[in-house]
Amino acid sequence: MSCYLAFRSHHQVVVSSFPFCKPSFRKPSFFSTISQTKTLTLDAHPFNHGPTLRHVHPPPLPPPPDWRIDRESFTRSFDIAALRVPAAECSSLERRLRGHLLNWPRVRNIARVPGDDLDPELKKLMRSSEGDGGDRLRSLAKRVDGESDGDEEHRLSPVLYREKLVKDFNCRGFLNFRNLAKMSRPKKKKKNSLKNGKEEGLEVKCGVGKNDFYAVEVVGDGGVGEEEDMSGLLGVGFGPGRWRGPTRLLLLDERFAKKGADELPNAVKAVLEGCATREKLSVAELVQCHLTLFYDYWQMNELLEALLPEDMVVPTGFETVGHIAHLNLRDEHLPYKNLIAQVVLDKNKPKIQTVVNKMDAIHNEYRTMQLEVLAGNHSLVTTVIENGYRFQVDLATVYWNSRLGSERIRLVDCFMGSDIVCDVFSGVGPIAISAAKKVKHVYANDLNPIAVDYLERNVVLNKLDRKVQVFNMDGRRFISTVFAGQNRHPITQVVMNLPNDAVEFLDVFQGILGSKLKKDNCHLPKIHIYGFSKAENPEFDFHERINKVLCDKVIEIDMHRVRLVAPGKWMLCGSFILPPSIAFAD
Repeated sequence: MSCYLAFRSHHQVVVSSFPFCKPSFRKPSFFSTISQTKTLTLDAHPFNHGPTLRHVHPPPLPPPPDWRIDRESFTRSFDIAALRVPAAECSSLERRLRGHLLNWPRVRNIARVPGDDLDPELKKLMRSSEGDGGDRLRSLAKRVDGESDGDEEHRLSPVLYREKLVKDFNCRGFLNFRNLAKMSRPKKKKKNSLKNGKEEGLEVKCGVGKNDFYAVEVVGDGGVGEEEDMSGLLGVGFGPGRWRGPTRLLLLDERFAKKGADELPNAVKAVLEGCATREKLSVAELVQCHLTLFYDYWQMNELLEALLPEDMVVPTGFETVGHIAHLNLRDEHLPYKNLIAQVVLDKNKPKIQTVVNKMDAIHNEYRTMQLEVLAGNHSLVTTVIENGYRFQVDLATVYWNSRLGSERIRLVDCFMGSDIVCDVFSGVGPIAISAAKKVKHVYANDLNPIAVDYLERNVVLNKLDRKVQVFNMDGRRFISTVFAGQNRHPITQVVMNLPNDAVEFLDVFQGILGSKLKKDNCHLPKIHIYGFSKAENPEFDFHERINKVLCDKVIEIDMHRVRLVAPGKWMLCGSFILPPSIAFAD
């Protein structure tokens, strides 16, 4: 899987004739350790969909040696209004008020109120409006109220009732004991919620619904004293009195923040007035809230736009190889490379665990890349799944390009079940292994001994060791060896995937089939060769280079543009049947 590297400028602006209010808070600091949460009240603008990290860029500062992101500086708090409604009715009301709700990306319109929910298992045991909590505790509930069951046998003290229940112990009794024990236990403290609140630097308060992205806090909700801490039963904000059931918050559009009920749309008023006139205990009320967005809420491009200088284009893509994100940063990005890598790592966990950058162009004969680890762990050994096959790869010692995955699928689709494939520059085997699942046999070769080691592992890993024969030798010697050893099953497909130098290896096909073989009984192989071209007509340029090396004119060559590797530089694949004049040359 791969993501194409693209760059987007800061100066892309949505043009509008409506007035826009410039925000007044400053850009987050790179290296401050303590920062205050900023509170915003959004303007009622019909074209503003969702929050943004609006800021004024200070003059660019030189990067410090120890570059760290102050995640707390990206915390933003917004004033919004919400409807507090019964939990049973929140879904229907959400559909009814869809156009008047917040509708921000990654923020749900329905927020929970912690402590205002009831365990479904306990709800069955609690006394309902009809008088008891179910058939299993009916007689016990009546005795507590001083009522008679109509049967003297059941008029027992709690101790005698417990002893009788033990004597009649069965599956039903076990369930009763389990539920009674659960009700009698003290309420467990939510350690995780408290821990998360401390890590974010926020106080965990009543009326807050929080996850990793955002938190909703009801403004003005009074807490309950420690001596009367019954928030799990009474519900937060209801105070003393009968519990009115679990509730939810329907987050309204930011235009309605700090507005009274008379300023709301008619649809919202109808909900408030309709609930207020019911004889039910459930009601709806208008409350004011703080919506706090944390660092995890913002997307990668939004964070980079906030952190990088204003006149710098923002890298918005990278190649993925297993758990490794492979960046190709420009020179202007290098002073900020650690910062960019940390943002990429944070926004793509847990899939991405390592972020690397290519330090230099590929020049060595093994086509391995010099990579610098910028963030995460330093392991460059990973497992890639492509086209249903697993490949173990070490990016430090072998070559792998995930962007060629679709081209490899296209090439393998051209093969038939009766083909014998010769992969001259196989690497760790992405083409050879994919082809082996389809064709009769595959000869795979590579000059890099480490790549051959991984090729053998991948062949065994994909259970194709009987159909793939591995070689470690020079390309010319490999071609001469496999063609000299063919007998009843001739090679029908030859793949030469070495774009920089593959054309130079075509001279080995001069007289490759020998002059003693009969031309009528010999099957000529089809060659698939890859190369680069910077010409205005890349197909014509690549065609001429092939003819020049073969010292012959191959008329029919199927050219396919694989991808644009750089501005004006194309990677191409040329497919042609080896001419008899070359195959049987003296």
